[in-house]
Amino acid sequence: MPTLRFSRSADRAFGAGDMFERMWREIRHGALLEGFPEYVGYEGRAVEIRLYEIGIVPGLLQTPEYARVLADSAVRRGAITPEQAAERVSFLAERQAALERARPPMMFVVMDESCIRRIIGGYEVMEAQLQRLNEFAERPNTVLQIAPFDIGERRPFDLPVNLLTLPDRSLVAYAESQARGHLDRETTSVLPLLTAYHQLQAEALSQAASVAMMSQLRKGTP
Repeated sequence: MPTLRFSRSADRAFGAGDMFERMWREIRHGALLEGFPEYVGYEGRAVEIRLYEIGIVPGLLQTPEYARVLADSAVRRGAITPEQAAERVSFLAERQAALERARPPMMFVVMDESCIRRIIGGYEVMEAQLQRLNEFAERPNTVLQIAPFDIGERRPFDLPVNLLTLPDRSLVAYAESQARGHLDRETTSVLPLLTAYHQLQAEALSQAASVAMMSQLRKGTP
């Protein structure tokens, strides 16, 4: 756990405003899981990002309205404060903005079918979110796939997984449980995750079929 003094020093050294200090406060008060801010630091430098998510759309692809609904739900459950909810949504917007650079990373995203079937915030919020996903899929540096329910036991992951390729081609993995996050840079443990991710992509729908599935949902057809 970094100290407040170290976080403020990092802000000065990197000219980051108060970003590191806010991350320190978010960890300190439970808005972010331990290990996640360190992961975000790598994420901002990655040349390739691979994501797999279950149940909700990955944060980097969420609309502000979708993200706000999730944060407000955490407030109602008493998991975070309203101030922490606002910080969480703001922090997500900063992560998304960091990827809009001159040479953006290549992004591979596989979402479990539950991510688009589960209604978050009502139909208007979901309609805008599905539109955002379609726009994401049209970018030249992105690949979006849906892992359908019927792949069954062939799904290699039971938890969300984030995999980063850094400029020096080293790999970073990040995974979360309900209570904590875990960052891993050990090649011997990260490479099997990359292999499993490739296997997942092979089982998932193609990008064209994934977009077609989302289009059917937007039209209200099964």
